[in-house]
Amino acid sequence: MTTIDPLPPLRDVIERHELSARKSLGQNFLLDLNLTAKIARQAGDLSQCDVLEIGPGPGGLTRGLLSEGARKVLAIEKDARCLPALDEIAQAYPNRLHVIEGDALGIDPLAHLTPPIRVASNLPYNVGTELLIRWLTPKQWPPYWQSLTLMFQREVAQRIVAEPGSKAYGRLALLAQWRCDARIVINLPPEAFSPPPKVSSAVVHLTALSEPRFPADFKTLERLVATAFNQRRKMLRSSLKSVSPDIEDHLRAAGLKSTERAEQIPLEGFCALAREVAKS
Repeated sequence: MTTIDPLPPLRDVIERHELSARKSLGQNFLLDLNLTAKIARQAGDLSQCDVLEIGPGPGGLTRGLLSEGARKVLAIEKDARCLPALDEIAQAYPNRLHVIEGDALGIDPLAHLTPPIRVASNLPYNVGTELLIRWLTPKQWPPYWQSLTLMFQREVAQRIVAEPGSKAYGRLALLAQWRCDARIVINLPPEAFSPPPKVSSAVVHLTALSEPRFPADFKTLERLVATAFNQRRKMLRSSLKSVSPDIEDHLRAAGLKSTERAEQIPLEGFCALAREVAKS
């Protein structure tokens, strides 16, 4: 196996620092540094970018990002046990790795990053979806990041790229595809991790669009999507009746059938409906 930098193999680092993965933190460590470098390459040319990484753990992906030329990596890590291992990486890559100990949900990364910014993370399973929704729903668009290269459980990844009519199609697909181009770029089996999770994983790459794919008021669209998929088996006239007393008129004006179900409606249809509801 080739090496990506002069630092020790990740398995040795984990053993030396006694970094057993903790289920409570959603940790599953990638040990193959060639694989972490491959994931880093999915984020594109990083030489002119700052990169935000959430949950670096012992630093496998961190090393991949730095070896692939990231201008700077901001790594936010909640587990204090991992800090000595990350400090060793910082010493090997002077002035290019900044580590913050804390909860990513409560830290403003913009205070520590300079645009252009990309996000690349093997996200902890227990906060991955929440972080993604935060990145997809800022108050202003375009967001501060150019792209997101994120690892999820494969089921979550499939929900992000799902098409209308599929079982995976829902709120996550609509929010992601309204403002981004999204695609799965790598699939990983459980044995790629230590300890192996019970499910397969996948890396999703999302590129921010300069403006949403179709015009719509965000709050109205989000409410419609959340309400419709909360009762996805019902017809739209039933699942959306709490949104507006005139929902059937709005559906007709948007070119939708009141007898259709949410999983049948493409993104463009939901955006058209959001525009009609916003008028009332």
